[in-house]
Amino acid sequence: MPAPRTVLLTGAAGGLGTLMRELLPAYGYDLRLFDVVPIPGEPDAITADLADKDALREAVRGVDAVLHLAGISLESSFDKILRANIEGTYNVYEAAREEGVARVVFASSNHAVGFTPRPEGDTPLEPGALIPVGTPHRPDTFYGLSKAFGEDLAQYYWDKYGLETVSVRIGACFKEPTSVRMMSVWMSPGDGARLFHAALTAERVGHTVVYGSSANTRLWWDLSSARALGYEPQDDSEPYAEKLIAEEGELDPGNPEHACLGGHFTTDPPIWPH
Repeated sequence: MPAPRTVLLTGAAGGLGTLMRELLPAYGYDLRLFDVVPIPGEPDAITADLADKDALREAVRGVDAVLHLAGISLESSFDKILRANIEGTYNVYEAAREEGVARVVFASSNHAVGFTPRPEGDTPLEPGALIPVGTPHRPDTFYGLSKAFGEDLAQYYWDKYGLETVSVRIGACFKEPTSVRMMSVWMSPGDGARLFHAALTAERVGHTVVYGSSANTRLWWDLSSARALGYEPQDDSEPYAEKLIAEEGELDPGNPEHACLGGHFTTDPPIWPH
């Protein structure tokens, strides 16, 4: 697939969207920005809700691909998750289908499989011990449920309409990891841009699910499907290990919050609507 020039970036004002606004243009992309809130210094950005189907269709018109980062990025009430993450993602796919966009890159999450037991031990894992992308959906929150829905929606649009998607199960994309758990799922902003670029440009992806993280020494999951797209991670969370372990200690498999991939999201009580 030729490198797409014009990409619609939804959620462009969010934390990850802001990082990608800074990094992706270096790969040759002309970003069309979309968010529910205005973006300072970006007068041409589209300010609209994902529920606004007309605005979405106009935003999608003429782009080569969509990088869909928009939505609620933490646990919330089901009603809010339904509107933003489930109905909103459906609206993105419908707009892309109607306008003939060839590819979507969907920001999924490790929380789509959050109740999957994490690998034990703190040493590098053998390839066979890494969590595969084919592990069944086991969402740990309404948020994780919405990401499982998004992956299934992507599969449906590929099978039904031939609209390609790379679903990226993002761990945590920050400038540096902030916890011992995060060292296993961390993706540096630079590696995030490398992975999204690979997802936007790889040939014949159909619907491909990949894990999104750096090449961490303490990695929990299999990056082979991401590498097959051409992704070559360059960063590792291990330089932060000494400081974080001194503050928190190593992960304890006897601690319920450390037992599963989703961490404390598997033990926190649900957030009910008020």
